Amino acid sequence: MILAVIESFVINFTLLLVCVVNIRNGAVGGVHFYEQPVKDRVVELGLITENEIKRNKIVSGLVFMLILLIIAPLMVFCVNGAETFLDGFIQLTIMYLLCGLFDRVFIDWYWVGHTKTWLIPGTEDLMPYIHKKTWAAKIIGTVIGYPLFAALLSWIFTLILK
Repeated sequence: MILAVIESFVINFTLLLVCVVNIRNGAVGGVHFYEQPVKDRVVELGLITENEIKRNKIVSGLVFMLILLIIAPLMVFCVNGAETFLDGFIQLTIMYLLCGLFDRVFIDWYWVGHTKTWLIPGTEDLMPYIHKKTWAAKIIGTVIGYPLFAALLSWIFTLILK
């Protein structure tokens, strides 16, 4: 279990890197994480194209999904030695919930909501960028979705590694 907690920091760091790479030239590069009205405004202002938003979303999604779908289960089953569905499920759930907590609290609430790092000039009237309803939906998705995701991957990996 301790390894799962430590490994969740690896996943959190990866998520942080994905965000940092996206906004390396300004918050516009990470606009694919924002609500649709912000995306529309940024395109309207000519700061980015819809194709660039789609490309950034795909690349970011692929990198992070690779970590969640393959790297995390491999760490649990091959490094940590989980052999049963329950062992894998518990460890993956810990990793995913800690990652979700990091994403919801540090990235969404603090970094995006309380710093100027993610501020896009010309969209100030659309703030907050993550509305309470969206944030609550993300919390519910994290609490319900990540354990379901962990269960599915644990089941798949226990079948593969038998």
